[in-house]
Amino acid sequence: MLSDQPEMSAVGEIPRRLFFYNTGFLRQRRLRRILQLMGYELRMGLPYAGDGVVVWGRSPYASRGERIAQSRAVPLVRMEDAFLRSVRPGRAGDAPLGLIIDPVGVHFDASQPSLLETLLKKHPLNDSNLLARAIQGIARLRALDLSKYNIHDPALPCPPPGYVLLIDQTKGDASLRFSGAEPEVFDWMLAAAKAEHPGQRIVVKSHPETNLGLRQGHYAPSPDYQLLRAPVSPWHLLDGAAAVYTVSSQMGFEAILAGHCPRVFGQPFYAGWGLSRDETPPPRRGRNLRPEQVFAAAMILAPTWYDPCRERLCSFEQAVDQLEAEVRVYREDHQGHLAVGMRLWKRGRLQAFFGRYTPLRFVDEPAKAMANAPRTGRDLLVWAGKEPDAFLALNHPVKVRRVEDGFLRSRGLGAELVPPLSIVADDCGIYYDPSRESRLERLIQAPLPPGGEQRARTLIATVVADRLSKYNLGGADLPDLPKGTRILIPGQVEDDASIRLGAGVVRSNLALVEATRNANPDSVLIYKPHPDVEAGLRPGAIAHELLRDLVEHVATRADPVALLDQVDEVWTMTSLLGFEALLRGVSVTCLGAPFYAGWGLTQDLGPIPTRRSQALDGTPLVQRSLHHLVHATLIAYPRYFDPVSWLPCPPEVVLERLRDGAVSAPSLSLRLLAKLQGKFSGYAGFWR
Repeated sequence: MLSDQPEMSAVGEIPRRLFFYNTGFLRQRRLRRILQLMGYELRMGLPYAGDGVVVWGRSPYASRGERIAQSRAVPLVRMEDAFLRSVRPGRAGDAPLGLIIDPVGVHFDASQPSLLETLLKKHPLNDSNLLARAIQGIARLRALDLSKYNIHDPALPCPPPGYVLLIDQTKGDASLRFSGAEPEVFDWMLAAAKAEHPGQRIVVKSHPETNLGLRQGHYAPSPDYQLLRAPVSPWHLLDGAAAVYTVSSQMGFEAILAGHCPRVFGQPFYAGWGLSRDETPPPRRGRNLRPEQVFAAAMILAPTWYDPCRERLCSFEQAVDQLEAEVRVYREDHQGHLAVGMRLWKRGRLQAFFGRYTPLRFVDEPAKAMANAPRTGRDLLVWAGKEPDAFLALNHPVKVRRVEDGFLRSRGLGAELVPPLSIVADDCGIYYDPSRESRLERLIQAPLPPGGEQRARTLIATVVADRLSKYNLGGADLPDLPKGTRILIPGQVEDDASIRLGAGVVRSNLALVEATRNANPDSVLIYKPHPDVEAGLRPGAIAHELLRDLVEHVATRADPVALLDQVDEVWTMTSLLGFEALLRGVSVTCLGAPFYAGWGLTQDLGPIPTRRSQALDGTPLVQRSLHHLVHATLIAYPRYFDPVSWLPCPPEVVLERLRDGAVSAPSLSLRLLAKLQGKFSGYAGFWR
């Protein structure tokens, strides 16, 4: 069991064998899996001494298990969703990322104690590490705009600030029936808000399930208030509120985290601790707590969190990592995309990346895509470097996302049909084209989010320790290299877009070698050909007789990570190997303008855009740290796909897959399709 969880001896032991009496435990695999990972065994039949009964909260079907537990004199365990649940509500089909498994009661039933209430009442909640995690967790949820459900759109405008916010809930919900609230409580709450804030605007936020048409709310449109059904950000809405009123909604808890002292008309778990104005204070409570203490109990100690990619229990922070990845996909993709001009063998993996919520539509003709996009509400996906001229128009009304491989790609080459585990979809430009701003540049220039520096630091350590790179090809053992200052020169594909758009005066592999030799006459030069060039798939080869007098060693089919271990510097045009060198503390000189140049981390001899070092008014920008660069490049910019669970995932999962070799290989049918289309197109490269 996770160390985050409290000792059950303090609140009641849970028997190993748990008997259930409703089909939800059969239908919902994730519930069974979480219980299994915790060491519990689900059974059907009748329990005996030493067994227990498990039910879902206070659902209508819980009474079956309650009766049997009472008649057989065995413990009753109640399960409920954790407070950071999923992208969509459960009624829309999403499984929870966490559960609260409670041997005492249930958190929303104030008529009796619960696990969470016991923690809030008796746990010291004074451990500095725990509270630091809670403070960072609050900041992170706000920065990522995460809530229990996450179908809201952070870009939607909220009403002008200064309103009184009332939070609606769904009719018949157990959290209302067991929170001590009378049926007329929503009328009373509205009357109290009017009386306490005469003449002030009132905004009523409807529940996400009401907005989806799944369940009915309590408020109808009225001239007395603005009924807000748009899926706006809860955090943004709380930021604009002058006061907050709720019965027992979780958003009341978020209001406390946002700095409010909400008026509470029920008895939710967060009432009674000195953080809210309670109409009916729960009698057993009365301890004064700080918001981070309530958060620590509710989000870190009480729940059991689950990692659906790695099929294991996890920490609160890892659950946030996973939800961040899933929510990003929903926010960017749920309106749908028109994928323009994508080759046939790319489409399966592109569908996996971008079609989780709304399937991609593939369109071959750019003009047709441009005509259909405004009508369908979809934006356009196009492979970077293949963007039609019409898409470049500044007044084009449809958002265009340029797709390219990510920086932790695969075990094997794209040119050999190995599908990627990471992809970028840039709505500004593309990272290898310095002639215009890219989304990556904006992310590098942005402040690090809460926890971002430590996450980047850990990611760097993992990449280095596990010897990972973009393609992870391995390579032949290195011979003993000559002594001296060793400079690695990575060759590139000479018709690659990063050379065409990002190189300076030096634009070929031979010119790069010559420039490096001229600047470093006494150094040991090691030239590494690009793997696509070595495989005969792309142009850029240098005749051996030309290299003989320029370099001391040609690292044919060598492992780039092993080379980086042996060299002092890297000289490059725009190669990603320069970025991988920075991760390992190797000095890098750039003769072009790759995405990682111009931030004060490299020696720059190429045409670096001034926007990377100066603001529009000419004032110098603050130099970015390696952690800024890594967070933007490996966490915030790419999207990752787990080839095992087929879920969106954080980069930490992909690092494990690359390390362990749990990655996809091209199928025979994919190879045949690529060969067939390549025969007609004249080019068989996979992702070009």
